[in-house]
Amino acid sequence: MHNTLDFADLLRLIDERSAAFRAAVAAAPGLDVRVPTCPEWTLADLVRHLGEGRRAWAATIAAGPDATAKAAPQDAPAPPQEREALLAWSAAATRELLDALREAGPDRGCWAWWGKSQTPLTCGAVARRQLHEIAVHTYDAQVTANAPQPVPDEVALDGVEEFLLTFCTTTVAWPHEPAAADYHATEGRSWRNWLSADGAGAARLTAPEEDAATASARGTAGELLLALYGRIPLDFLELDGDRRLFDQLVDWDPER
Repeated sequence: MHNTLDFADLLRLIDERSAAFRAAVAAAPGLDVRVPTCPEWTLADLVRHLGEGRRAWAATIAAGPDATAKAAPQDAPAPPQEREALLAWSAAATRELLDALREAGPDRGCWAWWGKSQTPLTCGAVARRQLHEIAVHTYDAQVTANAPQPVPDEVALDGVEEFLLTFCTTTVAWPHEPAAADYHATEGRSWRNWLSADGAGAARLTAPEEDAATASARGTAGELLLALYGRIPLDFLELDGDRRLFDQLVDWDPER
């Protein structure tokens, strides 16, 4: 399956969403406020998480296709305490990630944790994963600043697809009855997630399926994305069929 965004788009949007993240942090009441969508974290924790993670991925990309584990960044500066300095530290982490991705290009192999999924182990796939992690945490920061914004359509549409391919596909057997979950974005794109004893697969639907899904969810791409990441309740979507399937998907951890 082809990405909905090319590599240049992914890098552009990583930069744009990272800037939106920093703007939300700058507008928040303070760094010590709790993040409502990640209540175990303060806003400072969220900034540190995103910055340290981007530096770790930059180091992993730079380690090359033969790396067998996530790399630890070398000589990384400690995150400062004061907001303006912390935002500069965050921006520098984004630059490190983007520089590493540009240097590697989309087709070079890269270690990643999603080896049992349909998502390839390439730097292009890492860029795609990075975009959507940053986009969701940008929403978290905006909620904390009491100014949530819709996820941009081009990000949300690609994000739903990337989530399904990376988090909802595996070679591990589905422990329940065979099932299919459909996701319909009101922007005109749909996906199906198949689940069976052979594992789980996902694909974009280009035509109506003859077989009805066990359950389906409909909303804007942004709503679907935020629901998949647990940022808004599933009940916010239009749900049809056997709702228990979505509960089973939430509870399923193939690596457990």
